[in-house]
Amino acid sequence: MRSIDRHGIEISLPDDWDGRVQRRAALQLAPMSDGRAAPGSRDVSRPVLHLSNRTLPATLADFGGDVVPGMRSDDVFLALIDYGEECADTALFAARGVPTLAPSHFAQNRMARHVPGRSASQKFFTAGGRGFCLYAVVGSHSRRMVTVPRLSRVASTLKIRAVAS
Repeated sequence: MRSIDRHGIEISLPDDWDGRVQRRAALQLAPMSDGRAAPGSRDVSRPVLHLSNRTLPATLADFGGDVVPGMRSDDVFLALIDYGEECADTALFAARGVPTLAPSHFAQNRMARHVPGRSASQKFFTAGGRGFCLYAVVGSHSRRMVTVPRLSRVASTLKIRAVAS
């Protein structure tokens, strides 16, 4: 096992898995319209965790668009996208703490982009004072009873800490 620990996101990966936490390109945030304190118009760069039991490309879209189409039946992919403190505890991110993954959470209609045979789970939550999306894909919907527990064991090591802005 090896550990990744960057930007308040920590996870332990089996030695033959690939994973990294990187900051996305900066986004320009506009003031929020719901009356909450707005971040104003500023550039923000947030971390994204990607992991898989196969080698990841050097550059990767948030939801794995470069990896998912080429997945084999026993491949798994996970993305953890940090949406920041502005989203924490809002309606979409109301769930608290890192969610669990189970085969029943995966469906073919939960894919960010439909890829025949693939299956995904997408969960939004708040941890460490930030809003997150946990997006997981398995290479074969029909093999999810085998692949999801393997992915779930790795995802269960995920820890999120608050970070200074």
